[in-house]
Amino acid sequence: MIICAGKSEQFDFAVPVGIGMVDVAMNLTKLCMAETPKYLLFIGTAGSYGEKKIFDIIESKAATNIENSFFIGGSYTPIDNLVSAAEDVSRETLVNSSNYITKNKDIGKHYLEKNIHLENMEYFAVLKVAQSFGIPAGGVFAITNYCDENAHEDFLKNQKEAMEKLAAFIKK
Repeated sequence: MIICAGKSEQFDFAVPVGIGMVDVAMNLTKLCMAETPKYLLFIGTAGSYGEKKIFDIIESKAATNIENSFFIGGSYTPIDNLVSAAEDVSRETLVNSSNYITKNKDIGKHYLEKNIHLENMEYFAVLKVAQSFGIPAGGVFAITNYCDENAHEDFLKNQKEAMEKLAAFIKK
C-alpha cells in the first residue's frame, strides 16, 4: 500500500494518512486495523540538512525522532528514538521526524554528524506503526528545500515540481 501525508501532498495512487506524527499514528493505525497491508510505502517531500540536493529522490527504511533542542543540551528522551525496517541501519539514509521544521542550518550540521540527512514530519510515525503491526515498510522522498532560514519559502517554491518528479519515479 502506498501512503502519503495528504492535503497539499496527495497523489492519485496513494492513500493520505495525515500531516505530522500524531495524525499519521492515529490514521495509519486505524487503516492497519481495518486491513493489514502486506507492505507500506510512504512517499512525500523532505528537507535536506545539507548534503542531499533539491529534487533528489531518496529511499529510506529508517527514521529518528530528535528535537533540535537535544543538540544544544536543552532536552533528552527516555524512549528509543530510532526505528528501522532495514537490516543494516549504517547503510541507510536516516530521516528525522518532528512536528517542527528546522530553519537553522547550524543545527542541521548536528544531524549530519549522526548520519541523519533528511527531515520529514511523518516518516517516524509511519515506521513505528508499521513496526507495531509487523508490516515491512519504507519511504521515498523528493527533496524540496534545505533546512535553513529559507526552508518554508523554498518548500513552497519547489513542492509541485518535487511531487511531479516523485510521482514519475514511483510510477516507473
